[in-house]
Amino acid sequence: LPYSIRVLFESSIRNCDGFLVKETDAMNILDWKTKQSNVEVPFCPARVVLQDFTGIPAMVDFAAMREAVRSAGGDPVKVNPACPTDLTVDHSLQIDFSKWPETVLKNQEMEFGRNRERLQFFKWSSKVFKNISVIPPETGMAHQVNLEYLSRVVFEVKDFLYPDSVVGTDSHTTMVNGLGILGWGVGGIETEAVMLGMPVTLTLPEVVGCELTGTASPLATSIDIVLSITKHLRQADVAGKFVEFFGSGVSQLSVADRTTIANMCPEYGAILSFFPVDNVTLKHLKHTGFDKAKLEVMEAYLKAVKLFRNDDCSSREPEYSQVVQISLSSIVPYVSGPKRSQDRVAVNNMKSDFQACLNEKSGVKGFQIAVEKQNDIVPVQYEGNEYKLSHGCIVIAAVISCTNNCNPSVMLAAGLLAKKAVEAGLVVKPYIRTSLSPGSGMVTHYLSSSGVLPYLSKLGFEVVGYGCSTCVGNTAPLPEAIRNAIKQGDIIACGVLSGTKNFEGRLCDCVRANYLASPPLVVAYAIAGTVRIDFETEPLGTGFNGKSIYLRDIWPTRGELHTVEEECVISSMFKELKEKMEKGNKRWNLLEAPESTLFPWDLKSTYIRCPSFFDKLAKEPVSPQPIENAHVLLYLGDSVTTDHISPAGSIARSSAAAKYLTNKGLTPREFNSYGARRGNDAVMTRGTFANIKLLNKFIGKPAPKTIHFPSGQTLDVFEAAELYQKEGIPVIILAGKKYGLGSSRDWAAKGPFLLGVKAVLAESYEKVHRSQLIGIGIVPLQFLPGENPSTLGLTGREQFSILFPPELSPGMTLDIKTSTGKVFSAIALFENDMEITLYKYGGSLNFVARRF
Repeated sequence: LPYSIRVLFESSIRNCDGFLVKETDAMNILDWKTKQSNVEVPFCPARVVLQDFTGIPAMVDFAAMREAVRSAGGDPVKVNPACPTDLTVDHSLQIDFSKWPETVLKNQEMEFGRNRERLQFFKWSSKVFKNISVIPPETGMAHQVNLEYLSRVVFEVKDFLYPDSVVGTDSHTTMVNGLGILGWGVGGIETEAVMLGMPVTLTLPEVVGCELTGTASPLATSIDIVLSITKHLRQADVAGKFVEFFGSGVSQLSVADRTTIANMCPEYGAILSFFPVDNVTLKHLKHTGFDKAKLEVMEAYLKAVKLFRNDDCSSREPEYSQVVQISLSSIVPYVSGPKRSQDRVAVNNMKSDFQACLNEKSGVKGFQIAVEKQNDIVPVQYEGNEYKLSHGCIVIAAVISCTNNCNPSVMLAAGLLAKKAVEAGLVVKPYIRTSLSPGSGMVTHYLSSSGVLPYLSKLGFEVVGYGCSTCVGNTAPLPEAIRNAIKQGDIIACGVLSGTKNFEGRLCDCVRANYLASPPLVVAYAIAGTVRIDFETEPLGTGFNGKSIYLRDIWPTRGELHTVEEECVISSMFKELKEKMEKGNKRWNLLEAPESTLFPWDLKSTYIRCPSFFDKLAKEPVSPQPIENAHVLLYLGDSVTTDHISPAGSIARSSAAAKYLTNKGLTPREFNSYGARRGNDAVMTRGTFANIKLLNKFIGKPAPKTIHFPSGQTLDVFEAAELYQKEGIPVIILAGKKYGLGSSRDWAAKGPFLLGVKAVLAESYEKVHRSQLIGIGIVPLQFLPGENPSTLGLTGREQFSILFPPELSPGMTLDIKTSTGKVFSAIALFENDMEITLYKYGGSLNFVARRF
């Protein structure tokens, strides 16, 4: 068996209870070779990781569940996580200050102030709920701390050993697979079910073996390797599959390299990318402070149960569903963009590729700029000096947290490049919004101990804090003069960041081209000030004495990086992290929080509100009710992401959520973000489909608007849905292919549910989001193959009626009638009997709440 399947097999044996996990489940996994892709199997992870964005609604739901259980005559004290759960408070970070001095302290102070209610709620949760541990703020973000501090590799509970495994409410949970820990991101709704003792149900996956051979170029960083592997695996169609790495090239990758590769797997669609534990893993764990005796037990256990990968046994590699071969020696430096992470561009082709983007029609890569305007220059005055903006100019350059902190080599490369650049006399233009937001303080520690942090600061890359910032739209606004110049000149301005996502318009509404790059390349492009540069033939800038400085002059060698990493980084940074974890921080330690069994809800709070999900707990399953004469709330196209459905970034001043907060007496500066307000269902419902890039076919242009058909009014989506609910009219959503792409976001299902959406009818779904819809009580329907609204002659202005039989079955076909007399069929995407059971109870939250 593939190593990853062996972990599933071990879990099924250990957790076999004849009810949630049956003997037949274990036998199906053992027979993986013939049963893959054909059966559903349960998986009981060893633990759960929550981050604040999805942790807050999960814990709010637990608090609401206690209220509901008490109202039903039960004991609310019994409502606790059954699975060990770690919740990290640091995940989101609004950048208020990006200039030295005391940047981090100022930003953390602002975060603590505006999020005090949320922090008090988290602290209450840590006091009253059993089996949950809260990692305090100013420590690091979820997937980073999970890798550095929370990971066990092998669990030891009462002298009983079993493999570490985890599910988390973050798409980057997959990072831990680089340590040989099976884990992936799931939605908040599924996570709550796991916390309450239910297994994750998944189709027994195909496992793609990815054979790595050869040696990477000295100029290629782990990001280049990631982008290359992303391209290969996308072409191999690994969506919904496990990927497992083997071959001689694996041993040449450090654990940091492996975790960076595993971290990117959501971008190529795999469930996870697994690197089995081997000697490289054990060496890394030794450097990070694992006890010697524990390491010896761990090694003996993993070898005994055949979960240890031995290089000497290459001839006995597992059998895989298919094998993809990648030569590391063929990899050269790349960036990706300007609109999608899968569109790779070799750095030496960047200048010509951007020129092609200017010429190409508007779409996934093109901007359609007239030839006569492609060399336009817009002069702008900023801080007493004149600068010239042109197409390709860089206005945002961010070394951010979600990909690179696990790999000291790429962060150190950025620091060493900055050091050489400063020493050569190079600078970054002051109008470029630069920032450095690591995922944990450990990165700051090793950048500081290696002596490169001051040089990054001199180029404007100040440490602004710890958490998601630029990539989720939390960058401070660009200078007004720069914004005006970009808009007036219709300039294609660029952002360059070291992340994994580059949705159009996410960084800033006036930054239309976004490129993902390794940290040293982010710094290099910031110095150049433009993406229209050929690093081979054109200098980055002019240094001291008028000397032209090229990228090759300041690029650090692998030898330099290795020396600094070994001498300054690994052992010292993990020692400091553990000391920091043990101490906590003063503000958190002094924070007061109630200790009552039930949370004392503040009706005036705009952050924490008791949701209505458990107002009507189902005591028994009910037959699905027909959906009669439903209007279409939204008519959407292909590739609608969870970011379109439930944005995580800033709250637009003209939005329904902004109106609500304004009525509560808040100023725009106090709005914070949708991510921070996920504990308030009133804000999140109003924020559903509030993304400024939402393209509703009823409207014909990007806008969070729709038509309320009974009145003919064009309204905000929330306002239209509110009217439909007052009128007692159900609503559905029409969509194209790949509905629900992106992060596994629980409010992308909860929000539509509270808007009154009863069903989604799409051509295809992202698997996680499909499960989320069922988990909240919305039925996902899929057009028959070859059919869609256009082929069926649907306009979306009809009313739809959907009848359900008394007994549902997985993958059954339902008839749908429209008010125009058309009748067609669609598939109800229930994959197993458990999903049908959950739907009959009104979703998984109601199902698990009933246990109490």
